[in-house]
Amino acid sequence: MRSIYSVHPEDFKTYQTAAIREHFLLDGIVKPNEVNCVYTHYDRMIIGAANPVNKQLELENYPNLKADYFLQRREIGIINVAGNGEVIADGQTYKVNKLDCLYIGKGVKSVKFSSVDSDNPAVFYILSCPAHTTYPTALLTNEKAVKVNAGDTSTANRRTINKYIHAEGIQSCQLVMGLTILSEGSVWNTMPAHVHDRRMEAYFYFDVPKGQRVFHYMGEGNETRHIVMNNYEAVVSPPWSIHSGSGTASYSFIWGMAGENLDYTDMDVFDIADIK
Repeated sequence: MRSIYSVHPEDFKTYQTAAIREHFLLDGIVKPNEVNCVYTHYDRMIIGAANPVNKQLELENYPNLKADYFLQRREIGIINVAGNGEVIADGQTYKVNKLDCLYIGKGVKSVKFSSVDSDNPAVFYILSCPAHTTYPTALLTNEKAVKVNAGDTSTANRRTINKYIHAEGIQSCQLVMGLTILSEGSVWNTMPAHVHDRRMEAYFYFDVPKGQRVFHYMGEGNETRHIVMNNYEAVVSPPWSIHSGSGTASYSFIWGMAGENLDYTDMDVFDIADIK
C-alpha cells in the first residue's frame, strides 16, 4: 500500500506540476478485479477502490496497519459509483447499488466486494480512518440520503449535495462522507472555496464524460495551483488547502473528511474576490 506524506504549505509553493501530482493525486486506484488503497498521513485517512468484475474481492490486512485485520482500529465508508454490487461484512450481505453508501464500524473482521453483473461491474470507492469506538454497520440508499440543492445556473454551479455519513446521518467516529452531482451545464464545485484547518478532505471524481477533464484547484487561497484530473481519480486536500474544481463538462464527485469534528459546516470561506 502506497503512502502519501504530509506537505508544508510553504514547500508546496515551490512544487511544479509533476511534484503536485506525485504528492496529492491518487490515480490508478480503480483497476479490474483489484482492491487498491493508499495510506495518507493526513488524519491517517486511507483512500481506495474495489472493482470486482468477475470474481469476489476481499479487503486485505496491509502490513502498514500493524493490525490483526483492516478494521481492528478503523471504520470505513463505501460508496458505489457504477453497476449494482454487494458488500459482505462478517457474513452479512448488503446490496449496494450505484450512489448507495455503506458504513462499516470498527471490529468487523471480513469485508468482501462483488458485482451483480460482470458486464456492468460495481466500482466501490473506499474511505477509512481511525476509530475509537464501534458504531453499527449501516446502509443508506441514495434515495434516503439528505439532499441539499446549492448554487445557480447563472454561476455554472447548480448542484445537489447528498449527505450520507455525518452528524445527522449515519453515525461514525470521525468519518464524514457524501457526494455531489452537478446539473447539466454546471461545471464548478465548492465555490466559494473554503478551508477547514481542523479536518483534511479528499475528492474522488466520477461520471466524468470520456475525453473531458476536471481542473482541481488547491493550495492556500492567495496562491493556488491546480491538478488536471480524469474519471475515477482522487485527490488529497490538506487542512490548509482550498479544494474546488471546474470541469470541461458536468460531473460528480465524492467528498470525505476526517479530523477534529463531524460538523459539516465547519469551514472558513475564502472570498472569491480574494482568490489568487
